[in-house]
Amino acid sequence: MRTPIDRLAVLLLIVGAFNWLTVGLFSYDFVAALFGGTGALGSRIVYSLVGIAGIYSISLLFREAPASE
Repeated sequence: MRTPIDRLAVLLLIVGAFNWLTVGLFSYDFVAALFGGTGALGSRIVYSLVGIAGIYSISLLFREAPASE
């Protein structure tokens, strides 16, 4: 069973992946556009949360899957 923190981390990783997709395909930084530029406090918070979620998610790779009944 995944914890709420696991689910939040995956959700933040999806946001980060979507942002990188828009940067790669369209040269459009969705987070920066939403929060007022790459240097804006809101953008920096989102970027930091995505980075922390990525580091936290490393632990998901090494966890045993729960046994099914």
